[in-house]
Amino acid sequence: MIACVPVLADGTVDPRWGRADRLAVVEVEDGAIRSWEEFQEDWSTRHDEGSSARHHARVARFLLDHHVQAVVAHHVGEGMVRQLGVMKIALHLEAEGDARTAVLHALGEAR
Repeated sequence: MIACVPVLADGTVDPRWGRADRLAVVEVEDGAIRSWEEFQEDWSTRHDEGSSARHHARVARFLLDHHVQAVVAHHVGEGMVRQLGVMKIALHLEAEGDARTAVLHALGEAR
């Protein structure tokens, strides 16, 4: 399973999905993280560049480019909930604390 989680510099979940600056793309297999790659996307500044549809398209492109199957986040807006549903990307909300642990917990992989 490939998941995406917004992360802060200290390794915790960034509560701001649509305004997150860093995103981790995580591959989870057999209850363990197989790969963890972080990307600097600067959505906090890019969020308000253009319409919300433009920003949602930017988010969708990132998720598609990285073959993301699940998003683990603290909160996302209603528009993003609809978009992820259309994209058939699982959404796991209320994530907090250590991002690695949050991903494993959300995907039911915590041991």
